[in-house]
Amino acid sequence: MDEDQQRWERFSAHLELGQRFTGTVVLVPRPGAIGVFVDLGLPFGGFVDVLRLPREVERWPQVGTVTTFEVVWFDDRQQIRLKPLDPAYCA
Repeated sequence: MDEDQQRWERFSAHLELGQRFTGTVVLVPRPGAIGVFVDLGLPFGGFVDVLRLPREVERWPQVGTVTTFEVVWFDDRQQIRLKPLDPAYCA
């Protein structure tokens, strides 16, 4: 097992579904197509899938938006999947 995987295993042992974090949107690579990447202030970032965001791209959080997210999924691929808790940014 490589060092990144070991670090992920130590970190993810403390993650829980439903856990909430305040994060900052850092990347919206293809508005309306993929989702948004979020800096949670942790060693690993988060991602909000397009299906958890509004259909209207204008309602998506923009780069720099700070809001609260909930962990909805994570696994050994070193991914933290999130959903926004602010109704303005929810599907």
